[in-house]
Formats: sequence, C-alpha cells, structure tokens
Amino acid sequence: MSFKALFSRSLSADPARLHFAAHSHHLWPDTAFEGHAQAADDAARLADAKWDDVMDEVWPEAQAHVARELGSGDASAIAFSPNTHDFIVRLVTAAPRRSGRLRVLTTDAEFHSARRQLARWEEEGWVEVERMAAEPFDSFSERFLERASSGDHDLILVSQVLFGSGRVFDRIDELAGLAKPEGPWVAIDGYHAFMALPEPFGAKAARAAFYLAGGYKYAMAGEGCAFMHAPPGFGPRPPVTGWFAEYEDLKLAPGSVGYAADGRRFLGATFDPSGLYRFNAVQRMLQANALTTVKISEHVARLQRELVDRIAATPLAKASLLNPLDGGAHARFLAFRSPDAQRWQQELKARNCITDVRADVLRIGFGIYHDEAAVERLAEMLSTLS
Repeated sequence: MSFKALFSRSLSADPARLHFAAHSHHLWPDTAFEGHAQAADDAARLADAKWDDVMDEVWPEAQAHVARELGSGDASAIAFSPNTHDFIVRLVTAAPRRSGRLRVLTTDAEFHSARRQLARWEEEGWVEVERMAAEPFDSFSERFLERASSGDHDLILVSQVLFGSGRVFDRIDELAGLAKPEGPWVAIDGYHAFMALPEPFGAKAARAAFYLAGGYKYAMAGEGCAFMHAPPGFGPRPPVTGWFAEYEDLKLAPGSVGYAADGRRFLGATFDPSGLYRFNAVQRMLQANALTTVKISEHVARLQRELVDRIAATPLAKASLLNPLDGGAHARFLAFRSPDAQRWQQELKARNCITDVRADVLRIGFGIYHDEAAVERLAEMLSTLS
C-alpha cells in the first residue's frame, strides 16, 4: 500500500532522494502547502482582522484536533507556541518550589531543548537537576516512577518516547497521579509519541499532568506549531507571560495583568499562525482519507519489520537495535547503536539517503510516504555501507 500521492510536491522536488527521517523532519503532504497558502491569503484579505479568524476559528479547530489525538477530552486546555522550548521556560518559572531552587527530576535521555536549558540553569544555580539513567531500558519506567514518588522534587519531566533510543515510558497515568497544583508538577514530553502512539495521553492523566508536543514530526505540519496541554488549576498566573494570555479581554484596566482561565494562560505574545493553518489542513486530509494514527502505525510497523528482516546481509546486522519490534507500542523510528553510526549516516547522505544520527545511534524513521519499494531501496543502500 502506498500513500505517496498525498506527498507529490515534496517527493517530486527531489525524486532521487530517499528520505528516512520522518521522525526528525517529516516531509510535508501537499495539503500542508495548501494550508500555508491559506494563511497568506487570509493575511492579505483580512489584514488586521485576521486575528479574529485565527483565534475564533483556526485556533479552536486545532485545539480540537490535538485533544482528539491525545485522547485527553479537553480542548480548552491546549495552548500553542512556536516551539516546546517556549513552554519549558514557562513551566519552570511557574512551577511551585519549596526552596530557593526548583528541584527537577528528569532523565539523561531528554530532547535537546530541555537538556541544554536545564544544564544552563543548573550552571547559574537556579535549579537542582536529578537525572535518572534511561539504561537499562527494561527497568526504566519502574525506576523512574519509584524515584518520582519520593516527594523530593518540584517538577518531574520525562519523555514518553525517548528520542535517542525510541524506548517508551509506559507509566503515564501513575506518574500523573503524583501531581498536585502545589507541587510536584508532572510534564510529559510527547514529541515522539503524538500521532505516533494512539491516544497517548488520556483523560485520567490530563487532569493533572502537562503534555508538550508539536506538528514538526508525525503531525506533518512543519515548524511553528508546538502545543502544551495545561491541566486545570495548575499555574493560574504564569510569571513569564505575553499579551495573548489575556487576548479575550483587552479592555482590562491599565496596569492590571489578566489571564485566560483555560490553557491560554500560558501563552506568550504575537506569533506566526501559519503552522496552525498547516496543522488543520493536514488533519482534514488525514480524516478524509481515513488515515488514523492506528492505521498509519500499522503501515509503519509493516515496513519496519520488512527492514529488520532484510538487515542480516548488511553492516547493520552487527549493530544493536535499541527498540526491537516486540508487538507493543513502538516509536516511528528504529534506533541502531554502533560505533560506526556517524560514518554510516554520512555514507547514506552521500547517496542522497536521509537518516539521522544521535551520538552512536543511527535513527531510521518511517512515514506514510514510504512503501515496500522504498524499504527495498534502503536495504540495498545499507548493504553497500563500509
């Protein structure tokens, strides 16, 4: 089965390219370009008045799509921002703390924005960070939940799917059950889970935990469309704030600082709404083609199994597959650990085959623009690696 026709513009832009980095920079489907054009058309047609359409129509449609995909059941708790780093800043500055420095529990396998920012704040003495080792992976979820239950932390931050290994933290509901408005707060990075795992953040977890993800990867909407689910009652007045957090009431008395009662309380200032247009357009396309996250995941899983079956005759046979296919919830990429990973990625790139590498891990990501023929081409290229 092939869905390449939905990506004709991206694929035809470089017909010889073999793009297996859907987990990193997902190719845009044709409808994403159409959504982007609609954003420009609305700006030209409506000028200043475009913001009424954005906040009254585009925004709530996007909120509804996110809440449906999450399984959270609360569209009003969704706020959008250009990137998840923006929300990390708002979370850390808003989270209650019992001492001068915020005590953070996280892992040694977090996404780059969180890793870098927490390390820098740690240098300044603003936060205390405890990093749980992700390995050994088989005991990671249990070990992390046990430490999170200690009561020693103000903010608990963990990735649902670890970006380096593709391993899944599978105790979301239990972790969320530890959260309280007065602390600790629980935040889930779901960037590699959103639209890769079906309903990754249900109503039980949504009542008490934050969830961050965006449109850049499996939502196929490009950059500039990150979101956060902010549970009711947590952080009613974030100290890092922009005027969009009170957008619904711009007639407040001078000098007052108002906030929306829902997830919009975590908003910043003026933003580029084109990502929301693209996101909505892609969501409509997926619904029109009955392409649910479950169906896409099944398609990806078939291709992943086919590749794994083919690598015995390639140099990847000597690599360690960090996230083996066991029939359970799985990342949209395969993570191969090898001291040769960096060289393999460069050799593939020289052949116009796009993968990516994180330290000693080669990541090969799949999407619905791949088919059996693409996997066969990839396997042939892998067999030529030195």
